[in-house]
Amino acid sequence: MLLIGILFFASGFAALLYQVAWQRALFGWYGVDLDSVSTIVAVFMFGLGFGAMIGGRLADHFQRRRIFTFSLIEMTIGAFGYVSLTIIDRLGAVFAADSLPQLVGLTFLVFVLPTCAMGATLPVLVTEMVDRTNNVGFSTGALYFVNTLGAAMGALIAGLLLLSLWGLDGLVAVASTLNFSIGAIAYFVFRRNA
Repeated sequence: MLLIGILFFASGFAALLYQVAWQRALFGWYGVDLDSVSTIVAVFMFGLGFGAMIGGRLADHFQRRRIFTFSLIEMTIGAFGYVSLTIIDRLGAVFAADSLPQLVGLTFLVFVLPTCAMGATLPVLVTEMVDRTNNVGFSTGALYFVNTLGAAMGALIAGLLLLSLWGLDGLVAVASTLNFSIGAIAYFVFRRNA
């Protein structure tokens, strides 16, 4: 249980590193204004909500392989994160002069997969913890707490330290490495316990 909490803390940390990096990278599309901030926050909220519905279905469908499912989701996020700045740069070179509604639509298309994946992790892990603890309230509250704490730490450390040290590429590299590490550790634990 402790390991699941640590992994989910790191997952939240990585998610906010991405949010900070992607928001800054989108300044090239939108300019430095409220539109880029509003769009990336909206995309994240949509993805987290829709992803949670998908995660609930995954948790029910893969009842004996939830930790493995979680590891695959984290690997998916890491894989997208690894190439995300390149995608933003290349699409920005082509579409940055488009209208605001078109840019918002494109932003949703680009980020719907990783944000939905991020949203899917909570129900997958909550369902697993409920099976282990028989306590819905504790499982949901504990996981939501550690993930939110990780996200807050990610935003703080990204803004105060990592961005000035390593720039956007460094933020995304740290986040992607975290996702791959989380996925690998979860997979190793899953294989060991199978």
